[in-house]
Amino acid sequence: MTNHQSPITNHDESTDSPIIRVRGIDNRFGKQVVHEGLDLDVRRGEILGVVGGSGSGKSVLMRTILGLRKPNAGEIEVLGVDARSEDPASRRHVERNTGVLFQDGALFSSLTVGENVQVPLKEYYPQLSDSLRYELALLKVKLAGLPADTIDKLPSQLSGGMRKRAGVARALALDPPLMFLDEPTAGLDPIGAAAFDQLIRTLQQALGLTVFLITHDLDTLYAICDRVAVLADRRVLATAPLAEVERLDHPWVQEYFHGPRARAAQAGTRKWDAGHD
Repeated sequence: MTNHQSPITNHDESTDSPIIRVRGIDNRFGKQVVHEGLDLDVRRGEILGVVGGSGSGKSVLMRTILGLRKPNAGEIEVLGVDARSEDPASRRHVERNTGVLFQDGALFSSLTVGENVQVPLKEYYPQLSDSLRYELALLKVKLAGLPADTIDKLPSQLSGGMRKRAGVARALALDPPLMFLDEPTAGLDPIGAAAFDQLIRTLQQALGLTVFLITHDLDTLYAICDRVAVLADRRVLATAPLAEVERLDHPWVQEYFHGPRARAAQAGTRKWDAGHD
């Protein structure tokens, strides 16, 4: 369990400091309290899986960290700056250095995959030539595991899994050190979900990414997450490796991590690890 600490005043971006620090966050919608006194640290270079029951506020927390929602109370530091700051330079620093994959991919339906990937490039690097932007977009499309000809296709011409990968390509457009993924394997078949998990792990290792990954997919947790943050009772119960989280004496944790689906996910992970030693 995390301990409440004093408000954030340090803007050190050293490798020892967390890339995300959340302290005492409250989120309320009218009388509904979603988060109350929530604390969380995300370490540099890790894949952090964020889990919790329906209504626990996983996506609300992500949007709050990204500055898309203003919390009712608390402090947030992302990439060494105050994420709640109204200063345009601070906001731009966070936006420039984060990539986001929302649940549905959130691609512009009227733009090709390549044009979608070029949107952030045009915003932050307007001086780049059209040909260079196209080449950079093609690189990101390939990094996301898509065929080169995908760059000229519309989202409607792609399968669900390919649209998610196109969303990853756009999230990678600015070479951000920090990525947020909201239920990335939702709606994928088991084979597609496993391939997507492996893509995320490969990108994380190759590019040195830090990944904040919201998921309900037990296979994802066991396959690629370094630590897991459990949201329940309006706060983060614990942030720890899976072996420690599984031992938490909490009804939701026990039901989630010790049911038949969890046992199947654990068994699948052991088989995967044995095949990749």
